[in-house]
Amino acid sequence: MSPRPLLVFGRTGQVAQALARLDPEAVFLSRSDADLSDPDACAQAIRAHAPRAVINAAAWTAVDAAESDEAAATVVNGAAPGAMARECARLNLPFLSISTDYVFDGAGDQPFTPDHPTAPINAYGRSKRAGEEAILAAGGQAAILRTSWVFSADGANFLKTMLRLSETRDALSVVEDQIGGPTPAEAIARAALRITEAMSAGRPGGFWHIAGRPYVSWAEFARWIFHCAGRDVAVTGIPSSGYPTPARRPLNSRLDCTTLARDFALGQPDWKAQTRADIRRLRA
Repeated sequence: MSPRPLLVFGRTGQVAQALARLDPEAVFLSRSDADLSDPDACAQAIRAHAPRAVINAAAWTAVDAAESDEAAATVVNGAAPGAMARECARLNLPFLSISTDYVFDGAGDQPFTPDHPTAPINAYGRSKRAGEEAILAAGGQAAILRTSWVFSADGANFLKTMLRLSETRDALSVVEDQIGGPTPAEAIARAALRITEAMSAGRPGGFWHIAGRPYVSWAEFARWIFHCAGRDVAVTGIPSSGYPTPARRPLNSRLDCTTLARDFALGQPDWKAQTRADIRRLRA
């Protein structure tokens, strides 16, 4: 009899694709397999697949669109993970869901610890915090892994946007007063697997953070991307007010990753080295 598979909600996202490379035997659910706008369907999918553990790598990630449809975002990011967590608790299965630095208010200049009070400043952050609360209320063996500024050679992200713009632009204005840790999707996937495996072996769940090092602004990240790609693009740093968006962004997206290193021997990933690797992969 073959071992029960890991079940992952999400198939085309950055972290889901990284998980697929790390665990090819896992089962990945697309929107057509389990639509997160229908929380009951998510619970039914868990029952149908009888997995050994569940990871939720799917989400409403359109931050600005959430401002005009917060109710829908909250179903996807709040009610659906809650339904997954309740079903996993009922079946005694480990459950991990990926969350975000946007649950914090972005005040100050110190990295946010996992136990820091949450205070989201936009609809997307509120929807993700609703998911965290629903998972906690489920009472099962569950973990929440918060991250920030995800990038990879897959999907849509800042790295690929900058490379695309550099094909036709020789100068760009990029926000410089938002500071955070760009985080490789593969590092998030590895951490999610490590935590899930530990819970399968009996470790309690909890909150952990993963973010790349060193902390930088978006403008500094853009300059490094162009340096690695050999693109001659001048980057002018501007304040957030110079690039208005429907949703407010946190100015401080630093995450304290000390407990992840302590509990799982996982240090903060080097985003500079991974940027080089992803650009090489895109060229290939």
